[in-house]
Amino acid sequence: MGIKRGTTLAAVAMAVVLAATACGPSDDKAADSAQPAGAASQAPAADGGYGAPAADAGSGAKPAGQLAIANNDQLGAVLTDSAGLTLYRFDKDTAKPPKSNCDGDCEKTWPVVAAGDATAAAGMDPSLLGEVVRSDGSKQLTVAGWPAYRFNKDAKAGDFNGQGVGGVWFALAPDGKKAAKAAAPAAGGAEAGAAEADAALTVAKDPKLGDHIVDGKGMTVYRFKPDTAWPMVSKCVGDCLAKWPVVPPVAQGNAKGIIEKNYLVLDRPDGKKQQTVNCWPVYTFTGDKKPGDINGQGVGGTWYAVAPDGKLITVQ
Repeated sequence: MGIKRGTTLAAVAMAVVLAATACGPSDDKAADSAQPAGAASQAPAADGGYGAPAADAGSGAKPAGQLAIANNDQLGAVLTDSAGLTLYRFDKDTAKPPKSNCDGDCEKTWPVVAAGDATAAAGMDPSLLGEVVRSDGSKQLTVAGWPAYRFNKDAKAGDFNGQGVGGVWFALAPDGKKAAKAAAPAAGGAEAGAAEADAALTVAKDPKLGDHIVDGKGMTVYRFKPDTAWPMVSKCVGDCLAKWPVVPPVAQGNAKGIIEKNYLVLDRPDGKKQQTVNCWPVYTFTGDKKPGDINGQGVGGTWYAVAPDGKLITVQ
């Protein structure tokens, strides 16, 4: 197979600052939260992910066979192997020239995809498929120059548990880029009405969290500890947003049970508009699959659900 070298996308994350005069100093400091019960603080492992590799993880590379393109509701078009398992790329690798920087324990957590029998998915440019020789002499499949991997915690077709791990692992799109769903074009009629219905905030009750804010779909709303309310700053930028989408602007009339002090919209330099609650930027979590999920609570010791007054909810 020939190798077509892709373009490395350098994600340079900078703090987003908006000086909003309505937002004054808050006594709800970013450092005021405690680790919730049962959620140990996670630190990135040497492989750029979280936690140790599975005890039974093997390092033997397996071929991909007939590649396919899966349409994911959250990520858009995602490249999979013949078994439907999601393929990933690693930000610490390079595509020009192709080089893998995942060895040892990293390779146990992120098994490499062997080169040799991969066939391009329907609708994919076959010239994007290539191979790179690893440090041990084996050959690994590349997509637009990016070495391809699986994730050992993906148990079945359609799983994408590796998405965003450590801020450096991302599902592969068919063009070799990081999978990301394109923004939907503006639409009228029923589609616009549905979007307006989703743009809402309400209060839900959870046995563990108590009263907490959810969006119009019932999905838990979160805050990021490094953010600030004065000035309003979102420090979740670039790849972070793939895992923690911003909550879009919500009319005050669609905010039920929310304390509306300093209920403002943050104009982000990336062009997105983000709802704030008491001047704190708010987000949802792609790891929450259904209303009532609170899988984002305590992640990394920096993400927490939000109380109706905008404060962090921490569970002792």
